[in-house]
Amino acid sequence: MRNQNKMRQSGCPIAFGLDTFGDRWSFLVIREMMLKGKKTYSDFLEIDEAIATNVLADRLKHLQAEGIITKSRDPENRRSFIYALTEKGRDLASIIVEIIVWSGKHDQRPSAMRSVLSEIEKDREAFEADLRAD
Repeated sequence: MRNQNKMRQSGCPIAFGLDTFGDRWSFLVIREMMLKGKKTYSDFLEIDEAIATNVLADRLKHLQAEGIITKSRDPENRRSFIYALTEKGRDLASIIVEIIVWSGKHDQRPSAMRSVLSEIEKDREAFEADLRAD
């Protein structure tokens, strides 16, 4: 877990946000939950970016401690857990949308995924509302 004493010393809102959710892996976990409906540890291990198990465990603990996600027992498999975004986590939808739009404008690689950007361009408000939905 990150050193809590070093976090949030400046009072800067950008530093606060980055300390809370801003590292690569935390944001990719949030992306998977919002955009792809992933909700279990094994789901997150399948992401294209290949997160290491120790990193995933750390990020899930951090996001839970920050109130971004909740963790509960899977009623169908009592050995597993289900992760879900809280209201605080769902409030990150507009940031996810802005990153997608920014990346769509500036990522010129042929491999850049543009399908989500097309959905946003069709109806941005509806897209963001879907991200915020449970």
